[in-house]
Amino acid sequence: MAADTGATPTIPAEVREGEYGDRVVAVEPGGAEFIPLSERHGNPLSLFWTWTSPNLEFATVFVGVLAVAAFGQTFWQAALAIAVGTALGSLSQGLLGSRGPLFGVPQMIQSRIPFGFWGNILPAGLNAVTAGIGWFAVNSVSGTLALNALTSLPKGICLVIVVAAQIIIAYLGHNFVHAFERIAFPVLAVAFVLAIIYVAGKAHPSATQGGGGLGGFLLTLGATFGYAAGWNPYASDYTRYFRPDVDKRAIALWSGLGVFVSCVLLETTGALAFTAVPGDAWFSNGTSQFTSLMPTVVADLVLLAIAIGAISANAINIYSGTMSFLALGFRLSLTLRRAIVAVAFGAVGFVLAWTSLDDQSRYENFLLVIAYWIGPWLGVVFTDWYLRRRHRVDGFLFDARHNPWAGWVSMLIAGGVAILLFSNQQQFVGFVARQNASFGDLAFEVGFVLAAGLYALFFSMQRDPTDEALVVPSSSAPSSSP
Repeated sequence: MAADTGATPTIPAEVREGEYGDRVVAVEPGGAEFIPLSERHGNPLSLFWTWTSPNLEFATVFVGVLAVAAFGQTFWQAALAIAVGTALGSLSQGLLGSRGPLFGVPQMIQSRIPFGFWGNILPAGLNAVTAGIGWFAVNSVSGTLALNALTSLPKGICLVIVVAAQIIIAYLGHNFVHAFERIAFPVLAVAFVLAIIYVAGKAHPSATQGGGGLGGFLLTLGATFGYAAGWNPYASDYTRYFRPDVDKRAIALWSGLGVFVSCVLLETTGALAFTAVPGDAWFSNGTSQFTSLMPTVVADLVLLAIAIGAISANAINIYSGTMSFLALGFRLSLTLRRAIVAVAFGAVGFVLAWTSLDDQSRYENFLLVIAYWIGPWLGVVFTDWYLRRRHRVDGFLFDARHNPWAGWVSMLIAGGVAILLFSNQQQFVGFVARQNASFGDLAFEVGFVLAAGLYALFFSMQRDPTDEALVVPSSSAPSSSP
C-alpha cells in the first residue's frame, strides 16, 4: 500500500484524521477511513471476549430453545446441529476478521472490492438498518425486560437506562467497546456458568422425543449458522486497528473461538432448559422460564447478566451499524461524524424499541427473514477473495469509479431465489419449503452457494480491472501488499 510500483493504477487513501491511539476514555475521531500505522495497537487475544460477551444474552439461549420446542429435535440432535452450524459461522468470522489489519478499514468498506463503490450500498445499507436500528431495538427490549424483572422499575425507565448505556459506549468508539466487552466478560461468564450448572442439574436430555427429522435438523443448523454469521459483517471493524504484521492466525482463532464457545454453550443450555421446563410459556415469557430453574440469588444475577449481555451486543450493533452507514459514501466533514451518527442511530432504535416493549416478536421475526442477505453476501465476498488472489485490490476501497455489477446482481438474484423458494420462517415460507417440509430452512445455505456460483460466472463476463493500489502517506502506510 505504500507506493505506486509501476503500471498498476493507484487511488489516494482516505486516512482517518485525529489522534486516538490506545486511549479508552476518549471519543474516537473520524469515521470509516483508513487507520494510519501510528494509530495501530491491540492484541488478538482481546477478540475472544469481544466476541464472547455479546453472545452471553438471552437471545442466544432462546435459539437453543427453538431447536427443541419449535424444530422438533431431541436434545442430542439439537446439540449436534448447534455445534455444526455455529462452527461454520465462527469459521467465516475468523477468516473475515483476519483481513482487518491488512486493509485498515471496516468490513463494509472492504465489501466495496467485489460490490463496487455504489453497488456496496446494497449490503452496507441492509447492515446499517438491520444492525444499527433493527437488532439494536430488539436487544434493547430484551435487556429492558430483564432489568424490569430485576428491579421492578417501570419499563420506560429501564429502556432509557439500557439505551443510554449502549449509546455512550458506541459514542466513545472502538477502544471503549473493546474495554467494555472485556469488563463485562467475567460478570457474564460467572452468571451463565452458574445458570448452566442449575439447568443441567434439572434437565432431562433423554425426555424429548424429537419428530422434527431432517427438516428440523436443517432448520436448527441454518438458524445457528445464521446467528453466528450475523456477526460476520462486523468482523474487521474490531481488527482494523491491529498492526499489519500481527499474527493473522491468532486473529482468526480468537475471533472464531469467541463466537463458537459462547453460542454453543448458551444454545445448548437453552435446549437443556426446555427439557427441564417444557411448554408454550417459553414463547410468552422465556426469561422467567429460564430463571425459574435457579435459586433467587442466582436468578437475579442471571437477570442482571441478561441486561448487561444485551448492552454488550448492542454496543457492537450500533457501532458497526454506524460503520456501515458511513460506508454508503456519505461525505461528512465533521471530525466526530462516527460518534454523531451513532447517537442518531441510537435515537431511532430507542423509538422503535419503545413501540415494541410489549411485542418484540413482530420485529424479531422480520429481522430473521431479512438477515438472509448475509448468506449471499458471504458467497460473493469469499468468491471474490479467491478470484482476486495475488492481485492488488486495496485501491478499490476508496475508488468511486470502481463500480462492477457482478457482486450486487449475484446477491440480489441469489437472495431472492433463496428466500422465495427455501425460507421457512414465521413471517414467510418459501414455495419449496411449503411443498417439502422435510427440507427445513435452506435459504441461508442456498443463498451462499448460489451467489458464489453466479458471481464466479458474472465475474468472467464483467469488464473490471483486477488491480488497483492504495496510496497513503508514508508515515501511515504498511510495508506489505495484500
